Amino acid sequence: MKKNFIQDKEFNRIDFTKNEIEYSDYENCTFVNCDFSNTNLSEINFLECEFDACNISTPQLNKTSFCDVRFRNCKMLGAQFDKCNKMLFTVDFEGCQLDLSSFYDLDLKNSKFKDCSLTEVDFIESDLSGMDFISCDLSRAIFENTVLRKADFRTSFNYSIDPGLNQIAKAKFSLEDVRGLLKKHDIIID
Repeated sequence: MKKNFIQDKEFNRIDFTKNEIEYSDYENCTFVNCDFSNTNLSEINFLECEFDACNISTPQLNKTSFCDVRFRNCKMLGAQFDKCNKMLFTVDFEGCQLDLSSFYDLDLKNSKFKDCSLTEVDFIESDLSGMDFISCDLSRAIFENTVLRKADFRTSFNYSIDPGLNQIAKAKFSLEDVRGLLKKHDIIID
């Protein structure tokens, strides 16, 4: 199937659950208040695109490319980003609900999470070196064999990170939330 190329277009209030998204490469496009829930975005390339206030819950993301893509105020429950094309994968999330999503084995060094809900998100074997988690809820997020060197968690909360299972050299944590590094030891800190 031949792919089309769509550039500099705004998509506003489109329900892609009823009107299937065109199998194309999208460059510098904006999607506003669109519904992508349970849609197939496989093998579609998004380059320098922006998604604002969209529902992108449980999409199919097999070999989908996200390069310099920004998500703002989107609902993205259960998104399996680990199925995406890993080449040039760079994303920024602000005000997004990403609960139950997976970033397993992804390089996220050049990505950003700000004011996001990351409840039960899978970061196993990901590289989050130098990443800033700005005011994010990391309740039950899974960090195992994760590279967290120089990552900044100072404004985020509800994280539980085992220093023995992750690389955390020079990572930054707030004093009041340091309990998240000691949780597995079941000790009491007053």
